[in-house]
Amino acid sequence: MTVRQPWRVAIVGGGITGLAAAVRLRDRAPAGTEVTVYEQSGALGGKLRTGELAGGPVEFGAESFLMRDPAGGESAAVTLARRLGLADEIVHPTVGQAALAVDGGLRPVPGGTLVGVPGDLEKVAAVAEPATDADRDGGRPLLEPGADASVGALVRARLGDAVVDRLVDPMLGGVYAGRADDLSLVTTMPALARAARVEHTLVGAVRAAQAAAPRAPGAPVFGTLAGGLSRLVTAAAEAAGATIRRDAAVRELTPTPTGWRLTVGPTRDPELVEADAVILAVPARPAARLLAGVGDLAPGVAATVGELDYASVALVTLALPEPALPALSGFLVPATEGLLIKASTFFTTKWGHLARPDGLALVRASVGRYGEEASLQVGDDDLVATVHRELSTVLGTALPAPVASHVQRWGGALPQYTPGHLDRVAAVRAALRVGPPRLALAGAAYDGVGIPVCVRSGETAAEEIIEALGGSAA
Repeated sequence: MTVRQPWRVAIVGGGITGLAAAVRLRDRAPAGTEVTVYEQSGALGGKLRTGELAGGPVEFGAESFLMRDPAGGESAAVTLARRLGLADEIVHPTVGQAALAVDGGLRPVPGGTLVGVPGDLEKVAAVAEPATDADRDGGRPLLEPGADASVGALVRARLGDAVVDRLVDPMLGGVYAGRADDLSLVTTMPALARAARVEHTLVGAVRAAQAAAPRAPGAPVFGTLAGGLSRLVTAAAEAAGATIRRDAAVRELTPTPTGWRLTVGPTRDPELVEADAVILAVPARPAARLLAGVGDLAPGVAATVGELDYASVALVTLALPEPALPALSGFLVPATEGLLIKASTFFTTKWGHLARPDGLALVRASVGRYGEEASLQVGDDDLVATVHRELSTVLGTALPAPVASHVQRWGGALPQYTPGHLDRVAAVRAALRVGPPRLALAGAAYDGVGIPVCVRSGETAAEEIIEALGGSAA
């Protein structure tokens, strides 16, 4: 099949995944390549959204990114920031200690764990008394080659219910808004899964995973950008040199002899656009709807993509005048505590560059767990009142009334990766490579949550498209 020059690449989705793909195409594809980003909404950035409350900046979506990748190198988010000239704008938390809200009070999150799974049982005993007799060496690795399991199933069997309910579940819930008993070990904790294929005890696997990715003492774990993460979005959109189409919903994807035809815009007045290659950087369900119309795909591809479920959350931010807050970055809440809040960040405490001279504090709470969407079906005022009341309860003091508040609802925001997720994704991508040409999938739906993962996913999709079209200019 002959590809016309210059290449025309369509990216469906203007979140950080799609924008990272566009930047990579700009850097690596031959000169003259035409890249168009189609974003259904009026705003780029997806879950990266910096807003303002009470005269100061605050994140209404993702708050930060990991500084290092799993192998210990620079994360893809840091590399992208460097590429965009923003590396010197990265700032780090000034307060790193977080707490768990258990038994009606706050207790420090114990050290030495891997997403709550302990490598030292004594360190977690004050929060969650582990079972001491189940994590025995059975003479074989915990996880068979190619196997997957839920995080909860493995940890409950080895260390008991308390460790899952009071440590692992709230820590995973803070990231995925899901439950440890449902989430894939291989997808959400890949380092532990790799160690579990070798080690015979869970504590041993945690220690091996930690040793495999050592962190320099004092090195920052998280970073964000001075001025907010929307700066990453704006800079990426500018650097990509792409045509950006906002309020442009792609409703249909049709293979053509030379590539793809995209149906864009309203049903009554559709626009037909030709492209040589397409990157789908949208959540699973809209991706599945587009794939369902591609008749030449292997049976079940669209259905497999569409099976991925999501959790909905709301982020409630309060501006509080001179509240009595502990010297913590925030706290996590186990579901067993019976609170609507699942996590809270003391924003202006955690991020020193946001501290206010007027004593106003920004406190953000995350509300909503997978399967509990009904709890979000109340008005903004009710959510704000509930969050304020629960914060006061956890902190053991009546917080002052907020002078301002903001509720950001993210419907279907966080993918829920059940066991076997990565195998299903691999099968879908393999089918796409032998099906219609030059179509790549990218984003959290496939590769995991977090800004670095999404950036790397978009970049990998761009490289795949470059290779399929005939190679890079570099």
